[in-house]
Order: sequence, then structure tokens, then C-alpha cells
Amino acid sequence: MDPMTSIQKAALIISSIGAENASNVFKNFTEDEIEKITFEIAKMDYWPIETVEEVLNEFYELCLTQKVVSEGGMDYAREVLEKAFGDDQASFLLSKIGKQLKTRSFEFIRKSDYKNLLAIVQNEHPQTIALILSYARTDQSSAILSELSKELRVDVVERIARMETASPDVLRTLEERLEAKFATLANSSGVELGGINFVAEIMNNIDRATETDIFDSISSRDPKLAEEIRKKMFVFEDIALLDSVAIQTILRDVDPKDLAMSIKGTQQEVAEAVYSNMSSRMRETTQQEVEYLHNIRMRDVEEAQQRIVAIVRKLEEEGTITVSKGGGGNEVIA
Repeated sequence: MDPMTSIQKAALIISSIGAENASNVFKNFTEDEIEKITFEIAKMDYWPIETVEEVLNEFYELCLTQKVVSEGGMDYAREVLEKAFGDDQASFLLSKIGKQLKTRSFEFIRKSDYKNLLAIVQNEHPQTIALILSYARTDQSSAILSELSKELRVDVVERIARMETASPDVLRTLEERLEAKFATLANSSGVELGGINFVAEIMNNIDRATETDIFDSISSRDPKLAEEIRKKMFVFEDIALLDSVAIQTILRDVDPKDLAMSIKGTQQEVAEAVYSNMSSRMRETTQQEVEYLHNIRMRDVEEAQQRIVAIVRKLEEEGTITVSKGGGGNEVIA
């Protein structure tokens, strides 16, 4: 039997705790995670009792590790776990929890504007900058590196590449010092926590039905705010506002079935903007697929459009295209 994947393990654990508990746990997952786990639960048939016990024991040990780390720190946790499970198992558990803790540490950094972060790190030692950037978002790190001097930039990149582990005490001290600096900066220029950009980012990642519900509520309370958020978002219909090179770049990564489904449920001008950037053969094939689609659910159309929007955002994050949101429209420069 092949080793279980992390999704299969999660599905097994969730199926073991009852429907009510499972529904509460699902509230902490993303839609994509819920879909993957639900799929595994749906196709789950039979697991040997030994496998079930092994997975449940691993989950219990990780929960215990998290609790001990939270209460006493990594050094204390290692001492406790080594006595309970032995050196090898203790190292395994701490390495897994350590990865989870890394995503939680320096959370305020990942929510900050890169200019504020740059103002704080530019006078730090290269090793400290490297450590900070290893916890920042990739777009933040890229923006900050581009602002550093050439010599410092190379030094920092080399240090990040060679970085392996850091003492929990050092990290804790650095995090406290940076938080104090951010607090001082916030009193003078403000740190971007939340805000319209952050809301737009969230809205770009939720399903269309939830997005509609939220906008309906906001529009009834504050129409101006709702419009400001919309201007910061990128939705499928905005493809009609992009230039030809950008649309052609996007089309290379799109599933033909998603494309046909999306065009079937969109406005004519959007469809024409897409068709005009296809080869004659691709256009003919796509139009035929669109014509053959009948009795499709709006939910399926919206999901297909969201997958294409996700491709646009992925290309933007990779730097392949640049999406300018709000103001004078959405222009993409390839």
C-alpha cells in the first residue's frame, strides 16, 4: 500500500471525529483544502486498523507537541518530547511544528506595506535583513531587494540562500524589536493592516456567491466603499480591458474547457476581446465548444471564470504580467 498523503491523513482524522466536529474544523480550511479533503472522504473505503491508529497517534503527538511548544518554548518541548518519544521522534515532531510556527511568526511583517518594511530593515545588518526577508511575502522581499544597493542586495541574497535554522530565542528577540519599531512607525506614518487592498485580495479569492452577498451588504451601508473595493479587484470581465499581448499570454495557460464555459456565461464584448486574441483555428474550435454547451449551471460558469482569474493573478505574482488595478482601468503590460 502506498504511503498516505497529508490530505488522506486529514480526511481520515476528520472522518473519525463526527460530522458536527468536522463542520467546525472545516471552518478553518480554505475552499481548496475543503474540496480536496471532501473528495478523499467521499472516496474513502477501507483502511487497516493499524494505519488508522498510526495516523491518529501521529495527530495526537503533533497536537501535544504544539501545546508543549506554546507553553514552554522549543528547548523545553524538545526535553519533554525526547523523554516521552525518544530523540528521533522528538526531532520529527518538532520539525513539523517548526514549519507551522514559521508561518505564524512575524505575521505583522507580511501584512505591512513594503515601503514601511524597507524603512525599518535598510539600516539593519545584512544577516538580519536576510532573516526578516525569509519571513516576508515573496513580493515584499522582491520589492525590498530592488531598493537595496547592489552590494548589499547580493550579500542578503547569498545569506538567505545559505540560511538553515535560527535560534528560537534570537527569533523571539528580533520579532519583539521589530514589532516595537513598527509600533513607532505606525504612530507617524501608519502600517498597512487590512484596508481596501487587503479586502480586494480576499474578495478575489472567495467564491462568487459569497462575494455577491458581501458586496450587497456593503453597498447597502456604504456604496462608495463598495465601489472602491471593486476598483481594486480583478474579475473575469476585466480581461476585456487588457492588452492583446497580455490576453495571449493568459490564454496559453487556460484549460480549453474552462475557457469555453467562461465565454458561454459572459458578455459579448468580453467574448470578442478573447476571440480576437486567438488564432483562427483556436477561435473556431472554442466557438464550436461554446455552441455545444447547453443547460450549464451558473455556478459552474463562475467557478471556471475564477480559475482563469487565478491564472491571471498567478502570472502577475510571477512577474510575467503586471496588473494595474483601479484608477484608469486595468492595464496589463507583458
